[in-house]
Amino acid sequence: MHIPKTHLKPIKTLAVSILLSVAASMQAQQTPTPGLTLQQAVQNALQNYPAITVSQEQIEAAAAGIQLARTAYLPKIDSIAQVNRATRNNVFGLLLPQSVIPSISGPVLGSNNAGSVWSSGVGALVTWEPFDFGLRKANVSAATASRTRTETTLKRTQFEVSVSTADAFLTLVAAQETVRAAQAGIDRAQSVSKTVRAQADAQLRPGADASRVDAELAAARTQLAQAQQAEAIARALLAQFLGTTPQQIVVSATKLLQLPPEQSLPPSSAGQLSQNPIAAEQNAVIEQKKADLRVLEKSYVPRLFTQASAYARGTGARLDGARAGGVNGLAPDTQNYSLGFTVTFPVFDLPSIHAREAGQSATIRAETARYLQITTELAARRNAAEAALEGSRNIAANTPAVVSAATAANQQATARYQAGLGTIVEVADTQRLLTQAEIDNSLARLGVWRALLSLAATTGDLQPFLTSTAP
Repeated sequence: MHIPKTHLKPIKTLAVSILLSVAASMQAQQTPTPGLTLQQAVQNALQNYPAITVSQEQIEAAAAGIQLARTAYLPKIDSIAQVNRATRNNVFGLLLPQSVIPSISGPVLGSNNAGSVWSSGVGALVTWEPFDFGLRKANVSAATASRTRTETTLKRTQFEVSVSTADAFLTLVAAQETVRAAQAGIDRAQSVSKTVRAQADAQLRPGADASRVDAELAAARTQLAQAQQAEAIARALLAQFLGTTPQQIVVSATKLLQLPPEQSLPPSSAGQLSQNPIAAEQNAVIEQKKADLRVLEKSYVPRLFTQASAYARGTGARLDGARAGGVNGLAPDTQNYSLGFTVTFPVFDLPSIHAREAGQSATIRAETARYLQITTELAARRNAAEAALEGSRNIAANTPAVVSAATAANQQATARYQAGLGTIVEVADTQRLLTQAEIDNSLARLGVWRALLSLAATTGDLQPFLTSTAP
Protein backbone atom coordinates (compact mmCIF):
# COMPACT_ATOMS: atom_id res chain seq x y z
CA MET A 1 0.00 0.00 0.00
CA HIS A 2 1.40 3.36 -0.94
CA ILE A 3 1.32 6.15 1.68
CA PRO A 4 1.65 9.72 0.43
CA LYS A 5 4.73 11.59 1.62
CA THR A 6 2.55 14.33 3.07
CA HIS A 7 1.14 11.76 5.49
CA LEU A 8 4.54 10.37 6.47
CA LYS A 9 5.74 13.54 8.26
CA PRO A 10 3.11 13.49 11.05
CA ILE A 11 3.73 9.77 11.55
CA LYS A 12 7.48 10.32 11.86
CA THR A 13 6.91 13.15 14.34
CA LEU A 14 4.64 10.97 16.47
CA ALA A 15 7.14 8.10 16.41
CA VAL A 16 9.98 10.37 17.49
CA SER A 17 7.87 11.75 20.34
CA ILE A 18 7.05 8.24 21.54
CA LEU A 19 10.70 7.21 21.41
CA LEU A 20 11.77 10.31 23.34
CA SER A 21 9.15 9.74 26.03
CA VAL A 22 10.16 6.08 26.38
CA ALA A 23 13.82 7.04 26.62
CA ALA A 24 13.06 9.67 29.25
CA SER A 25 11.03 7.15 31.22
CA MET A 26 13.84 4.58 31.09
CA GLN A 27 16.37 7.20 32.14
CA ALA A 28 14.15 8.24 35.05
CA GLN A 29 13.88 4.62 36.13
CA GLN A 30 17.65 4.15 35.97
CA THR A 31 18.37 7.37 37.89
CA PRO A 32 18.61 6.49 41.59
CA THR A 33 16.46 8.39 44.04
CA PRO A 34 18.58 10.73 46.14
CA GLY A 35 18.83 9.51 49.70
CA LEU A 36 17.64 11.40 52.75
CA THR A 37 20.45 12.93 54.77
CA LEU A 38 20.45 13.24 58.53
CA GLN A 39 19.92 17.00 58.34
CA GLN A 40 16.95 16.57 56.00
CA ALA A 41 15.45 13.91 58.24
CA VAL A 42 15.59 16.24 61.25
CA GLN A 43 14.09 19.13 59.25
CA ASN A 44 11.24 16.93 58.00
CA ALA A 45 10.53 15.74 61.53
CA LEU A 46 10.37 19.33 62.81
CA GLN A 47 7.78 20.09 60.13
CA ASN A 48 5.64 16.96 60.38
CA TYR A 49 5.73 15.64 63.93
CA PRO A 50 2.35 16.31 65.63
CA ALA A 51 3.79 17.12 69.08
CA ILE A 52 5.42 20.26 67.66
CA THR A 53 2.13 21.47 66.22
CA VAL A 54 0.51 20.94 69.63
CA SER A 55 3.16 23.10 71.32
CA GLN A 56 2.79 25.81 68.68
CA GLU A 57 -0.95 26.02 69.24
CA GLN A 58 -0.38 26.19 72.99
CA ILE A 59 1.78 29.26 72.41
CA GLU A 60 -1.11 30.90 70.55
CA ALA A 61 -3.42 30.10 73.46
CA ALA A 62 -0.92 31.58 75.94
CA ALA A 63 -0.62 34.74 73.82
CA ALA A 64 -4.40 35.09 73.94
CA GLY A 65 -4.15 34.77 77.74
CA ILE A 66 -1.85 37.80 77.84
CA GLN A 67 -4.33 39.85 75.86
CA LEU A 68 -7.09 38.73 78.20
CA ALA A 69 -5.11 39.86 81.26
CA ARG A 70 -4.47 43.26 79.67
CA THR A 71 -8.19 43.85 79.13
CA ALA A 72 -8.50 44.33 82.92
CA TYR A 73 -7.07 47.85 82.42
CA LEU A 74 -10.06 48.80 80.24
CA PRO A 75 -13.37 50.18 81.60
CA LYS A 76 -16.21 47.74 81.89
CA ILE A 77 -19.58 48.66 80.45
CA ASP A 78 -22.70 46.67 81.27
CA SER A 79 -25.97 47.46 79.53
CA ILE A 80 -29.46 46.10 79.85
CA ALA A 81 -32.89 46.53 78.27
CA GLN A 82 -36.03 44.81 79.54
CA VAL A 83 -39.78 44.75 79.00
CA ASN A 84 -42.13 42.67 81.14
CA ARG A 85 -45.76 42.28 82.11
CA ALA A 86 -46.20 41.49 85.79
CA THR A 87 -48.27 42.09 88.90
CA ARG A 88 -47.35 44.98 91.18
CA ASN A 89 -48.05 43.59 94.67
CA ASN A 90 -45.26 44.51 97.10
CA VAL A 91 -44.61 43.58 100.75
CA PHE A 92 -42.36 44.67 103.57
CA GLY A 93 -39.75 42.29 104.89
CA LEU A 94 -36.24 40.95 104.41
CA LEU A 95 -35.33 38.52 101.68
CA LEU A 96 -31.85 37.00 101.67
CA PRO A 97 -29.85 37.37 98.47
CA GLN A 98 -30.94 34.83 95.89
CA SER A 99 -31.63 34.52 92.16
CA VAL A 100 -35.13 33.04 92.12
CA ILE A 101 -37.67 35.64 93.39
CA PRO A 102 -37.71 38.88 91.35
CA SER A 103 -37.59 42.15 93.32
CA ILE A 104 -40.28 44.87 93.10
CA SER A 105 -39.57 48.57 93.66
CA GLY A 106 -42.12 50.98 95.06
CA PRO A 107 -44.35 51.31 98.16
CA VAL A 108 -46.56 48.62 99.65
CA LEU A 109 -50.08 49.14 98.22
CA GLY A 110 -51.84 47.06 100.83
CA SER A 111 -53.68 45.05 98.18
CA ASN A 112 -53.30 41.64 96.67
CA ASN A 113 -54.74 41.12 93.21
CA ALA A 114 -53.73 39.48 89.98
CA GLY A 115 -53.86 42.59 87.83
CA SER A 116 -50.72 43.14 85.79
CA VAL A 117 -49.10 46.19 84.21
CA TRP A 118 -46.38 46.84 81.69
CA SER A 119 -42.89 47.71 82.95
CA SER A 120 -39.74 48.59 81.04
CA GLY A 121 -36.17 49.55 81.77
CA VAL A 122 -32.98 50.42 79.94
CA GLY A 123 -29.61 51.41 81.38
CA ALA A 124 -25.83 51.22 81.30
CA LEU A 125 -23.17 50.93 84.01
CA VAL A 126 -19.55 51.94 83.43
CA THR A 127 -17.00 50.58 85.89
CA TRP A 128 -13.30 51.44 85.86
CA GLU A 129 -10.54 50.67 88.31
CA PRO A 130 -8.11 53.61 88.21
CA PHE A 131 -5.44 51.91 90.34
CA ASP A 132 -5.12 48.49 91.87
CA PHE A 133 -1.84 48.40 93.83
CA GLY A 134 -0.16 46.33 91.08
CA LEU A 135 -2.69 43.48 90.89
CA ARG A 136 -3.42 43.80 87.17
CA LYS A 137 0.27 44.16 86.36
CA ALA A 138 0.94 40.99 88.33
CA ASN A 139 -1.76 39.16 86.36
CA VAL A 140 -0.25 40.32 83.05
CA SER A 141 3.19 39.22 84.25
CA ALA A 142 1.79 35.81 85.18
CA ALA A 143 0.22 35.44 81.74
CA THR A 144 3.51 36.49 80.11
CA ALA A 145 5.40 33.95 82.20
CA SER A 146 2.92 31.31 81.08
CA ARG A 147 3.61 32.14 77.45
CA THR A 148 7.38 32.08 78.05
CA ARG A 149 7.02 28.65 79.59
CA THR A 150 5.01 27.47 76.59
CA GLU A 151 7.68 28.79 74.23
CA THR A 152 10.37 26.91 76.12
CA THR A 153 8.17 23.80 75.96
CA LEU A 154 8.08 24.16 72.18
CA LYS A 155 11.86 24.47 72.02
CA ARG A 156 12.26 21.46 74.28
CA THR A 157 9.84 19.46 72.14
CA GLN A 158 11.67 20.47 68.95
CA PHE A 159 14.99 19.53 70.51
CA GLU A 160 13.78 16.14 71.73
CA VAL A 161 12.21 15.36 68.36
CA SER A 162 15.47 16.32 66.63
CA VAL A 163 17.54 14.11 68.93
CA SER A 164 15.10 11.19 68.61
CA THR A 165 15.03 11.52 64.83
CA ALA A 166 18.83 11.61 64.61
CA ASP A 167 19.05 8.57 66.88
CA ALA A 168 16.48 6.68 64.77
CA PHE A 169 18.44 7.65 61.64
CA LEU A 170 21.68 6.26 63.09
CA THR A 171 19.84 3.11 64.19
CA LEU A 172 18.57 2.56 60.64
CA VAL A 173 22.05 3.07 59.17
CA ALA A 174 23.49 0.60 61.67
CA ALA A 175 20.80 -1.93 60.78
CA GLN A 176 21.53 -1.50 57.07
CA GLU A 177 25.24 -2.04 57.64
CA THR A 178 24.46 -5.18 59.63
CA VAL A 179 22.32 -6.45 56.73
CA ARG A 180 25.13 -5.71 54.28
CA ALA A 181 27.70 -7.60 56.36
CA ALA A 182 25.29 -10.50 56.90
CA GLN A 183 24.65 -10.70 53.15
CA ALA A 184 28.41 -10.78 52.52
CA GLY A 185 28.66 -13.66 54.98
CA ILE A 186 25.98 -15.56 53.05
CA ASP A 187 27.82 -14.96 49.78
CA ARG A 188 31.02 -16.42 51.24
CA ALA A 189 29.14 -19.35 52.73
CA GLN A 190 27.43 -20.06 49.40
CA SER A 191 30.77 -19.98 47.57
CA VAL A 192 32.28 -22.51 49.96
CA SER A 193 29.09 -24.59 49.88
CA LYS A 194 29.24 -24.97 46.09
CA THR A 195 32.86 -26.11 46.24
CA VAL A 196 32.34 -28.54 49.11
CA ARG A 197 29.11 -29.91 47.62
CA ALA A 198 30.82 -30.58 44.29
CA GLN A 199 33.75 -32.32 46.00
CA ALA A 200 31.43 -34.34 48.22
CA ASP A 201 29.39 -35.46 45.21
CA ALA A 202 32.66 -36.51 43.56
CA GLN A 203 33.56 -38.35 46.77
CA LEU A 204 36.62 -36.15 47.24
CA ARG A 205 35.29 -34.86 50.55
CA PRO A 206 33.27 -36.60 53.25
CA GLY A 207 29.54 -35.97 53.35
CA ALA A 208 29.90 -34.54 56.84
CA ASP A 209 31.68 -31.52 55.36
CA ALA A 210 28.73 -30.84 53.07
CA SER A 211 26.33 -31.12 56.00
CA ARG A 212 28.44 -28.73 58.08
CA VAL A 213 28.53 -26.20 55.25
CA ASP A 214 24.75 -26.44 54.85
CA ALA A 215 24.33 -25.79 58.58
CA GLU A 216 26.62 -22.77 58.43
CA LEU A 217 24.74 -21.43 55.42
CA ALA A 218 21.42 -21.83 57.22
CA ALA A 219 22.83 -20.04 60.27
CA ALA A 220 24.04 -17.19 58.05
CA ARG A 221 20.59 -16.87 56.52
CA THR A 222 19.06 -16.74 60.00
CA GLN A 223 21.49 -13.97 60.91
CA LEU A 224 20.50 -12.08 57.75
CA ALA A 225 16.80 -12.48 58.55
CA GLN A 226 17.36 -11.10 62.04
CA ALA A 227 19.30 -8.16 60.61
CA GLN A 228 16.54 -7.47 58.08
CA GLN A 229 13.98 -7.57 60.88
CA ALA A 230 15.98 -5.02 62.86
CA GLU A 231 16.24 -2.84 59.76
CA ALA A 232 12.48 -2.93 59.19
CA ILE A 233 11.83 -1.96 62.80
CA ALA A 234 14.34 0.89 62.61
CA ARG A 235 12.80 2.09 59.36
CA ALA A 236 9.32 2.10 60.92
CA LEU A 237 10.61 4.09 63.90
CA LEU A 238 12.17 6.71 61.64
CA ALA A 239 8.98 6.89 59.56
CA GLN A 240 7.09 7.81 62.73
CA PHE A 241 9.04 11.06 62.98
CA LEU A 242 9.08 11.83 59.24
CA GLY A 243 5.35 11.39 58.74
CA THR A 244 5.77 8.98 55.83
CA THR A 245 5.64 5.26 55.14
CA PRO A 246 8.67 3.07 55.86
CA GLN A 247 8.83 1.93 52.23
CA GLN A 248 9.47 5.51 51.06
CA ILE A 249 12.55 6.04 53.23
CA VAL A 250 15.90 5.95 51.45
CA VAL A 251 18.76 7.29 53.54
CA SER A 252 22.12 8.68 52.48
CA ALA A 253 24.80 7.99 55.09
CA THR A 254 28.11 8.34 53.26
CA LYS A 255 29.59 10.66 55.87
CA LEU A 256 28.32 8.57 58.76
CA LEU A 257 30.24 5.52 57.53
CA GLN A 258 33.48 7.41 58.06
CA LEU A 259 35.10 8.37 61.33
CA PRO A 260 34.41 11.97 62.37
CA PRO A 261 37.50 14.16 62.77
CA GLU A 262 39.11 14.47 66.16
CA GLN A 263 38.15 17.64 67.99
CA SER A 264 38.79 18.97 71.46
CA LEU A 265 35.71 19.13 73.67
CA PRO A 266 35.04 22.41 75.47
CA PRO A 267 34.80 22.11 79.26
CA SER A 268 31.28 21.93 80.54
CA SER A 269 29.88 24.47 82.97
CA ALA A 270 26.65 25.14 84.81
CA GLY A 271 25.97 28.03 82.44
CA GLN A 272 26.14 25.75 79.41
CA LEU A 273 23.86 23.20 81.02
CA SER A 274 21.30 25.91 81.79
CA GLN A 275 21.01 26.56 78.04
CA ASN A 276 19.77 23.04 77.44
CA PRO A 277 16.08 23.25 76.40
CA ILE A 278 15.12 20.82 79.17
CA ALA A 279 16.76 23.00 81.84
CA ALA A 280 15.46 26.20 80.20
CA GLU A 281 11.90 24.87 80.31
CA GLN A 282 12.22 24.00 84.00
CA ASN A 283 13.61 27.46 84.72
CA ALA A 284 10.58 28.95 82.94
CA VAL A 285 8.34 26.82 85.17
CA ILE A 286 10.00 28.35 88.24
CA GLU A 287 9.49 31.87 86.89
CA GLN A 288 5.84 31.13 86.19
CA LYS A 289 5.29 29.87 89.73
CA LYS A 290 6.97 33.01 91.09
CA ALA A 291 4.67 35.17 88.96
CA ASP A 292 1.64 33.31 90.35
CA LEU A 293 2.96 33.97 93.87
CA ARG A 294 3.18 37.70 93.14
CA VAL A 295 -0.48 37.65 92.08
CA LEU A 296 -1.39 36.13 95.45
CA GLU A 297 0.68 38.75 97.26
CA LYS A 298 -1.20 41.52 95.45
CA SER A 299 -4.65 40.03 96.04
CA TYR A 300 -5.07 41.26 99.66
CA VAL A 301 -5.48 44.93 98.78
CA PRO A 302 -8.45 47.30 98.57
CA ARG A 303 -10.18 47.47 95.20
CA LEU A 304 -11.38 50.94 94.17
CA PHE A 305 -13.90 51.20 91.33
CA THR A 306 -15.18 54.37 89.69
CA GLN A 307 -18.76 53.81 88.53
CA ALA A 308 -21.20 55.79 86.43
CA SER A 309 -24.73 54.71 85.63
CA ALA A 310 -27.60 56.06 83.56
CA TYR A 311 -30.94 54.37 83.25
CA ALA A 312 -34.63 54.95 82.56
CA ARG A 313 -37.68 53.01 83.65
CA GLY A 314 -41.34 52.97 82.78
CA THR A 315 -44.33 51.42 84.56
CA GLY A 316 -48.06 51.20 84.21
CA ALA A 317 -48.59 51.07 88.00
CA ARG A 318 -49.91 54.08 89.99
CA LEU A 319 -49.23 54.94 93.64
CA ASP A 320 -52.94 54.78 94.45
CA GLY A 321 -53.13 51.19 93.29
CA ALA A 322 -54.71 52.02 89.93
CA ARG A 323 -53.39 50.66 86.66
CA ALA A 324 -52.66 52.73 83.58
CA GLY A 325 -54.21 50.95 80.65
CA GLY A 326 -53.05 50.41 77.13
CA VAL A 327 -49.33 50.45 76.42
CA ASN A 328 -48.42 52.66 79.39
CA GLY A 329 -45.18 51.40 80.91
CA LEU A 330 -43.72 50.09 77.66
CA ALA A 331 -41.68 53.28 77.19
CA PRO A 332 -38.97 54.05 79.80
CA ASP A 333 -40.04 57.63 80.57
CA THR A 334 -38.41 58.17 83.98
CA GLN A 335 -34.66 58.79 83.91
CA ASN A 336 -31.89 58.67 86.49
CA TYR A 337 -28.13 58.88 86.49
CA SER A 338 -25.43 58.38 89.10
CA LEU A 339 -21.69 58.76 89.62
CA GLY A 340 -19.75 57.29 92.51
CA PHE A 341 -16.96 55.16 93.90
CA THR A 342 -17.00 51.67 95.31
CA VAL A 343 -14.29 50.21 97.54
CA THR A 344 -14.10 46.50 98.31
CA PHE A 345 -11.68 44.81 100.67
CA PRO A 346 -11.56 41.07 101.49
CA VAL A 347 -11.05 41.45 105.22
CA PHE A 348 -11.30 37.79 106.19
CA ASP A 349 -9.46 36.42 103.15
CA LEU A 350 -6.03 36.94 104.72
CA PRO A 351 -5.72 33.46 106.34
CA SER A 352 -6.69 31.69 103.12
CA ILE A 353 -4.34 33.91 101.07
CA HIS A 354 -1.48 33.16 103.48
CA ALA A 355 -2.19 29.45 103.14
CA ARG A 356 -2.18 29.69 99.35
CA GLU A 357 1.06 31.70 99.46
CA ALA A 358 2.67 29.03 101.64
CA GLY A 359 1.57 26.33 99.20
CA GLN A 360 2.85 28.32 96.24
CA SER A 361 6.20 28.94 97.96
CA ALA A 362 6.55 25.21 98.59
CA THR A 363 5.81 24.58 94.92
CA ILE A 364 8.55 27.05 93.92
CA ARG A 365 11.05 25.30 96.18
CA ALA A 366 10.08 21.93 94.70
CA GLU A 367 10.47 23.20 91.13
CA THR A 368 13.82 24.75 92.04
CA ALA A 369 14.99 21.42 93.42
CA ARG A 370 13.78 19.74 90.24
CA TYR A 371 15.85 22.23 88.23
CA LEU A 372 18.95 21.30 90.23
CA GLN A 373 18.13 17.64 89.65
CA ILE A 374 17.88 18.23 85.89
CA THR A 375 21.20 20.08 85.70
CA THR A 376 22.85 17.35 87.79
CA GLU A 377 21.50 14.67 85.47
CA LEU A 378 22.64 16.64 82.41
CA ALA A 379 26.14 16.93 83.87
CA ALA A 380 26.20 13.18 84.53
CA ARG A 381 24.95 12.46 81.02
CA ARG A 382 27.66 14.71 79.58
CA ASN A 383 30.36 12.89 81.53
CA ALA A 384 28.95 9.56 80.34
CA ALA A 385 28.82 10.84 76.75
CA GLU A 386 32.45 11.98 76.92
CA ALA A 387 33.49 8.58 78.26
CA ALA A 388 31.44 6.83 75.56
CA LEU A 389 33.02 9.01 72.89
CA GLU A 390 36.54 8.16 74.03
CA GLY A 391 35.73 4.46 74.24
CA SER A 392 34.02 4.47 70.83
CA ARG A 393 37.02 6.09 69.20
CA ASN A 394 39.33 3.47 70.73
CA ILE A 395 37.06 0.68 69.50
CA ALA A 396 36.78 2.20 66.01
CA ALA A 397 40.57 2.50 65.83
CA ASN A 398 40.95 -1.22 66.58
CA THR A 399 38.18 -2.81 64.47
CA PRO A 400 39.93 -2.32 61.06
CA ALA A 401 42.82 -4.44 62.35
CA VAL A 402 40.33 -7.09 63.43
CA VAL A 403 38.74 -7.11 59.95
CA SER A 404 42.14 -7.37 58.30
CA ALA A 405 43.21 -10.25 60.54
CA ALA A 406 39.87 -12.03 60.12
CA THR A 407 40.08 -11.67 56.32
CA ALA A 408 43.58 -13.14 56.28
CA ALA A 409 42.53 -15.97 58.60
CA ASN A 410 39.56 -16.79 56.37
CA GLN A 411 41.72 -16.81 53.26
CA GLN A 412 44.33 -19.04 54.91
CA ALA A 413 41.72 -21.44 56.31
CA THR A 414 40.07 -21.71 52.89
CA ALA A 415 43.42 -22.33 51.18
CA ARG A 416 44.39 -24.98 53.76
CA TYR A 417 41.04 -26.70 53.31
CA GLN A 418 41.36 -26.72 49.53
CA ALA A 419 44.87 -28.16 49.88
CA GLY A 420 43.58 -30.87 52.19
CA LEU A 421 45.49 -29.54 55.20
CA GLY A 422 42.57 -28.06 57.12
CA THR A 423 39.04 -28.90 58.14
CA ILE A 424 35.71 -27.40 57.22
CA VAL A 425 35.28 -26.39 60.87
CA GLU A 426 38.24 -24.01 60.56
CA VAL A 427 36.73 -22.45 57.44
CA ALA A 428 33.32 -22.05 59.11
CA ASP A 429 34.85 -20.48 62.22
CA THR A 430 36.88 -17.96 60.23
CA GLN A 431 33.85 -17.05 58.11
CA ARG A 432 31.77 -16.31 61.19
CA LEU A 433 34.66 -14.34 62.67
CA LEU A 434 34.99 -12.27 59.49
CA THR A 435 31.25 -11.53 59.31
CA GLN A 436 31.17 -10.42 62.94
CA ALA A 437 34.33 -8.33 62.45
CA GLU A 438 32.77 -6.53 59.48
CA ILE A 439 29.60 -5.84 61.49
CA ASP A 440 31.63 -4.58 64.46
CA ASN A 441 33.74 -2.36 62.20
CA SER A 442 30.68 -0.64 60.71
CA LEU A 443 28.96 -0.27 64.06
CA ALA A 444 32.13 1.08 65.69
CA ARG A 445 32.21 4.10 63.36
CA LEU A 446 28.50 4.69 63.90
CA GLY A 447 29.13 4.34 67.63
CA VAL A 448 31.40 7.38 67.50
CA TRP A 449 28.66 9.39 65.77
CA ARG A 450 26.11 8.19 68.32
CA ALA A 451 28.40 9.29 71.17
CA LEU A 452 28.72 12.72 69.52
CA LEU A 453 24.93 12.88 69.30
CA SER A 454 24.63 12.08 73.02
CA LEU A 455 27.17 14.79 73.78
CA ALA A 456 25.24 17.32 71.68
CA ALA A 457 22.03 16.31 73.45
CA THR A 458 23.51 17.30 76.81
CA THR A 459 24.77 20.67 75.59
CA GLY A 460 21.39 21.52 74.09
CA ASP A 461 22.71 22.57 70.66
CA LEU A 462 22.32 19.97 67.91
CA GLN A 463 23.28 22.18 64.99
CA PRO A 464 27.10 21.62 65.13
CA PHE A 465 26.50 17.87 65.11
CA LEU A 466 24.11 18.08 62.14
CA THR A 467 26.57 20.29 60.25
CA SER A 468 29.37 17.77 60.78
CA THR A 469 27.23 15.00 59.23
CA ALA A 470 26.62 16.92 56.00
CA PRO A 471 28.23 15.19 52.99
